[in-house]
Amino acid sequence: MSDTLVINGKAPVVSYASLIAARIINAAKPDSVAIEFVDDKKAAPVVFNGDDTDSFNRLIAAFPLVFGESVDGEIVTPWVKTAEEECVVKNFQKLSQTLEKLDQQLNLRTFILGGLKHSVADIAVWGALRSNGMVGSIIKNKVDVNVSRWYTLLELDPIFGGSHEFLTESLKELKKASSAGKKKESHKANFEIDLPDAKIGEVVTRFPPEPSGYLHIGHAKAAILNQYFAQAYKGKLIIRFDDTNPSKEKEEFQDSILEDLKLLGITGDRVTYSSDYFQQMYDMCIQLIKEGGAYCDDTPTEKMREERMEGIASARRDRSVEENLRIFTEEMKNGTEEGLKNCVRAKIDYKALNKTLRDPVIYRCNLTPHHRTGTTWKIYPTYDFCVPIVDALEGVTHALRTIEYRDRNAQYDWMLNALHLRKVHIWDFARVNFVRTLLSKRKLQWMVDKGLVENWDDPRFPTVRGVRRRGMTVEGLRNFVLSQGPSRNVINLEWNLIWAFNKKVIDPIAPRHTAIVNPVKLHIEGAFETPKTEMKPKHKKNPAVGEKKVIYYSKVIIDKDDADLIEVNEEVTLMDWGNVIITKKNADGSLEGKLHLEGDFKKTKHKLTWLADTEDVVPVDLVDFDHLISKDKLEEDESFEDFLTPETEFHTAAVADLNVKDMKVGDIIQFERKGYFRLDSLPKDDKPYIFFTIPDGKSVNKYGAKK
Repeated sequence: MSDTLVINGKAPVVSYASLIAARIINAAKPDSVAIEFVDDKKAAPVVFNGDDTDSFNRLIAAFPLVFGESVDGEIVTPWVKTAEEECVVKNFQKLSQTLEKLDQQLNLRTFILGGLKHSVADIAVWGALRSNGMVGSIIKNKVDVNVSRWYTLLELDPIFGGSHEFLTESLKELKKASSAGKKKESHKANFEIDLPDAKIGEVVTRFPPEPSGYLHIGHAKAAILNQYFAQAYKGKLIIRFDDTNPSKEKEEFQDSILEDLKLLGITGDRVTYSSDYFQQMYDMCIQLIKEGGAYCDDTPTEKMREERMEGIASARRDRSVEENLRIFTEEMKNGTEEGLKNCVRAKIDYKALNKTLRDPVIYRCNLTPHHRTGTTWKIYPTYDFCVPIVDALEGVTHALRTIEYRDRNAQYDWMLNALHLRKVHIWDFARVNFVRTLLSKRKLQWMVDKGLVENWDDPRFPTVRGVRRRGMTVEGLRNFVLSQGPSRNVINLEWNLIWAFNKKVIDPIAPRHTAIVNPVKLHIEGAFETPKTEMKPKHKKNPAVGEKKVIYYSKVIIDKDDADLIEVNEEVTLMDWGNVIITKKNADGSLEGKLHLEGDFKKTKHKLTWLADTEDVVPVDLVDFDHLISKDKLEEDESFEDFLTPETEFHTAAVADLNVKDMKVGDIIQFERKGYFRLDSLPKDDKPYIFFTIPDGKSVNKYGAKK
C-alpha cells in the first residue's frame, strides 16, 4: 500500500468522512489505502500520508478515478466547507439553520448534487453529521424531512452505516493489542468479522445448497453472509451443490438456484458439485472401514432409531473388517438385495451424550438415477459424511452454517480427524425465521403439489423468486441480511422488518400514480370543459424519475370511500391540482363542486386522489395477500396442515391513470394513498393489468386474526 490514513477515534470531531472515503476507495481498488487508528484526544483528528492538513480533500484528490465527476471543485468545495465548519457545531440554533439549508437543497434531489449516486459532497456532509451527537435525534424525529430521508438512505449503505461499528471495533482491537504489549498492526479488514485464525487473502467460504427446491430467504442469508465474509478477508467463495440424494434433486432446481444467486449479485469464484467427489468419498469410506472406524448395518430403520435413542449398541457393530468391506464394495455398491438392506455407520460412541455421535449413518443405497452421474452410483454419502470431506478437499477454511447444526459440529470434527483431513473452522449463525412462515422445502413442495399456490415463485412463498415477485428488491434483501449479520440469536422475525428495509430502497425512486376504487363522479364548475393533458413529475421529490401525463377536466372520478365522507359545502383538496368546494350530492351518488384554486390546502380535512373521467383510464386488478399459515410459530407436535389460512388472496378492481399503459412487468410504483405495487402481468384473456401490493413495513394485520 502506498497511502496511509490515520483516524483519531477520540478526536472531538471524528473524521467519518475520511474513513468512509477510504473504505469506498478500497472497495473499488482493494488495498489502496491502509487505514490505521489512534486513541489519543491530543492527536490530530485525521492524518493522510503523514500530513494532517486538509486530509480529506487530499485523499479525494489522490483517487480521481474512484470519485470521477463528483470531484468538481467549484461545486464540491462549498459543501465540504459547510460540512467541516457548520455541520459539526453543537449550537442547536446554528445547526438548525444549516440543516434547513441542506433540506432545501435536497427538496428535489435524492443526493446533494442530484443524480443517482452519492458524491464527495454527500460523503463530507454525512460524515460530519455522523460525528455530531446532536444529529441523531433530529434525524429520528424527522425535523427536516428531506435530510432525514437522505441521511437514512446513505446509512443503509454498509460503507456509510457500518463506519461507526468499524471504528469502534478497530479501537477495541487497538486497545487489546496495547494491553497485551503488542505493536498495533496496520488495519486488517477483519475487525467486523471475528473469524478464528482468519488471514487476509486466505479465507475460503462456501455456500452448499441442495438442488431439491428453489432458493428461499434463509438460503439467501447464508449465501450473502458467505460472500460478505469472503470479500471482507479478500478471499474466495465456492458455490457447491450438495447433490448426494438423487431422490429429491433436479437440474431445474440447480439452474434456478444459480439464476437467483446471480440476481443477488452472487456468482462465486467457483461452482462445484459434491458429486464430483463421489469416488474420493467412496475411497475414504473404504479407508475408514479398514481402520475400524465404520461398519455395515442391516438393522431395520425403526429399531436402529430406537437403539440410537436408548444408547444401545447395534448387533452389527462388531462385524469384521473383511465382512464390512465385502458388503460395502460388492453388495451396497452394486445395489443388490442384501446391499439395499444395509447402510454404513461411523463407529464413534453409541452412548455419547451428544446423540449425533451415536454411530451416525454415513452411506446408504439409492437406485434412483442421479441427475448428473446417471446410474454410475447406487450408493451415496450422507450430508454428515460428505460435507467435511469436500470442505477439506476444496480448501474451505471456514464453514459457515446455521446454528441448528451446532450439535453436529463434534461429528464434523470427528470425520476430519478420522479421515486424516485438514482442519476446517465452523462458524454458527442464526437461521432466518419469520412468523407464520414455512421454510421447509418439503412443506413448500406439498403446497405446490396441492395447488395452494401457483408455483415456487408464488408471492406468498418465502423463496427469493416469491418475495421478488411480491416487490422485494435485491438491495432491500441484501441490506436486511447484512443488518442481521452473523448473530447467533435465534428469533422469530416479523415480516414488517424486511419490508421496512425494502421501503427505504423503493420510496425515493418509485413513480407516483393514481388508482381509483369504486369510482364516483364529481363535476367541477370552473374547471376545463374539455380534457387538457399536462406533463408532471412522477416523483415530486426526485425529478430524475421522469414525467407522466396528467389529464385535467371538469369531470373527474374519486374513490367511493372518500365520497361517502364528504359533506355538502365542505372544501376538499384534489391532490396536485387544488381545492374544490362540494356544492351538491346527487341521488345517484355523484357529486358537484366548484373549483377554488385560491383555497388553502393546509386547512382541508380531506386530500383526495382523482382521475379525469375519460376513456383514458386503465382497468387494473390490485391483489393483496395474507400469510399461508395462521399461527405465528408452530410447535414441534403441531401439523402445519391444521393451521392453513383459509383465504390468502384478495382482489380489488380499480381504474388507474393512462400512464400504466407504458409500464412493463416488474415495474414498482406507488398508487398514492394506496401503497406500493409491482406490476405482475399485462392484460391477457380478458384480465386487466395485475398489480401486487408491496408491504411497506407497517405493522397492520389486515386480514384474519392471529391464532
